[in-house]
Amino acid sequence: MSQMTRQDRIVKLVKEKGYLSVDELAQIFAVTPQTIRRDINALVDSHQIRRHHGGASYDSSTTNVAYSTRQALQQEAKKRIAAHLVKEIPNNASLFINIGTTTEAVAKALLNHEGLQIITNNLNVATILSAKPDFTVIVAGGTVRSRDGGVMGEATIDFINQFRVDFGIIGISAIDPNDGSLLDFDYQEVRVAQTIIANSRNVFLAADNAKFGRHAVVRLGHLGQVDTLFTDIAPPEETLSLMKEYKVALEICD
Repeated sequence: MSQMTRQDRIVKLVKEKGYLSVDELAQIFAVTPQTIRRDINALVDSHQIRRHHGGASYDSSTTNVAYSTRQALQQEAKKRIAAHLVKEIPNNASLFINIGTTTEAVAKALLNHEGLQIITNNLNVATILSAKPDFTVIVAGGTVRSRDGGVMGEATIDFINQFRVDFGIIGISAIDPNDGSLLDFDYQEVRVAQTIIANSRNVFLAADNAKFGRHAVVRLGHLGQVDTLFTDIAPPEETLSLMKEYKVALEICD
């Protein structure tokens, strides 16, 4: 198979699957991982796919990667971010936690805390945290999104508006490095996240490096609404300048 034909098929497969690892692609095409890495580099340079640690994904501004794929992406980075973030949460605090695989990693890291009260619109977060008998876990009402256990809708917004908590922990799909826009894919999900931000005394944004420069169609808010950004690698220079301008604290969880 010629290089161009292989690269065209790589793009097609990554679009279909959302994400494929280097090893999976090497097995599919019966070539070495080094060959696949060269193909991925060429396709990234031509802006056809996006590189992730150990593989490649397809970056769409209108459709998010499948939940099962997102669970597999950046796992170690998410664990490091979660472990670092929870150090800033005292025992007996009140929290909002929104939808996302990074916030689910935060929920797992919170299990060593005591006396937390958590309000969430994420059924996976509720399941993780309800294992602790000294935690109070409150699940927002609304419509359950079957693909990832997210709860959303007008009822969810009305419910969250009844609370004022110490910390709002949010995940995000993308951060525009040029203007600091926080971006996501689902309008209803964004409206819930906006309500969480509005009702939190401190807003913690948990976002791995893959979120910088990624594209998504719905504007959730602005980096200036965040008190602290927790990430695994230093953001682009444009983002750092914006954070300095809006006095957003940075925690690099390396």
